Amino acid sequence: MAGQGGRPRVGIVSDVVLQRHRLQAATAKFGLEVSFCGDPQRLEYQPQFPEADLWLITLEDEADHPALFDLLLDNTEAPVLFGLDQAPKPGSTDYFRWERRLLGKLEKQLGHLEELDSETTLEKLEEEPAAPKSKPVLPHWIKPAAPDSVAEEVWILGASLGGPAAVKTFLDHLPQGLPVGFIYAQHIDDNFTGVLTRVLGRDAHYRLKAAQEGYRVRNGDVVLMPVEHEWRLDSTGALTEVNKPWPGPYGPSIDQVLLNVADHYRARCHAILFSGMGNDGALAAPILKAFGSRIWVQESSSCGNSSMPDSVAATGCASFAGTPEQLARELIKTIEKSCLLKGRQKRDSA
Repeated sequence: MAGQGGRPRVGIVSDVVLQRHRLQAATAKFGLEVSFCGDPQRLEYQPQFPEADLWLITLEDEADHPALFDLLLDNTEAPVLFGLDQAPKPGSTDYFRWERRLLGKLEKQLGHLEELDSETTLEKLEEEPAAPKSKPVLPHWIKPAAPDSVAEEVWILGASLGGPAAVKTFLDHLPQGLPVGFIYAQHIDDNFTGVLTRVLGRDAHYRLKAAQEGYRVRNGDVVLMPVEHEWRLDSTGALTEVNKPWPGPYGPSIDQVLLNVADHYRARCHAILFSGMGNDGALAAPILKAFGSRIWVQESSSCGNSSMPDSVAATGCASFAGTPEQLARELIKTIEKSCLLKGRQKRDSA
């Protein structure tokens, strides 16, 4: 059984209005179709019992609704989850942890829920006409990065469903020579990283490369984080593999990438969260903001799925939101301002 889009259906029953609304919002973020959302009395008086692959039941006092259990037993063979935690205030760290726990329970019953870009999607992206040949020009005030120079500043690009198209557009609109390196954390099937690397580097000055043991991110790099195992930076800033899977439901964990890179770069590590399902990145964003990092997000209407950037924006940590093209222009402008400031400080101290 599945909804119109082929996604699992859930039924939500709660005698607390706020809890119903928050469960409905969370399940929608995971791409599920809600076939029923209401209190026990409303379910009892449905002319036809709603179809669902899973029922979520949360009641203030189960003793107040003795008929509900018989109603479910008589009308559905779908699994029923009782006693879910009350949802905390949206936008808080506790809320995003609550969403992750809920996702874990849903996936135990329904299987893997996050939609990822398929090989077909990536191949279609590869077949699109090449980007215009007129590339952005490096502004006069930005000194081109020396070839093969180690990046002093790193931007993490985090994405899931719809991310490859967005990140490609972003990279296509950057001029050559920016003094910045990128680390790219993309939820994707590990079998498709080859075509992802080929597609995203086709029209850009910036080429994707796989993470390598001992490698330090250079200016102009887009280092792709592997899916299977966690990677971090050592005390010198060199990449090193950790002999364990990424924490959380998906790899690479964008939250963990943010934390691991920021642990070395601190305020010189920034992040842009692009299109994707779920809330990966929302737990680490406040920590990066406390370091002084910039957190940007792709604006909702330009996303294939806006749940991930919307979740990060809901933390209050995002200082800029825009389309991939606008994000590229804002990065160029930000680097230019930084170069102007450094030049002014150098003149003042001379």
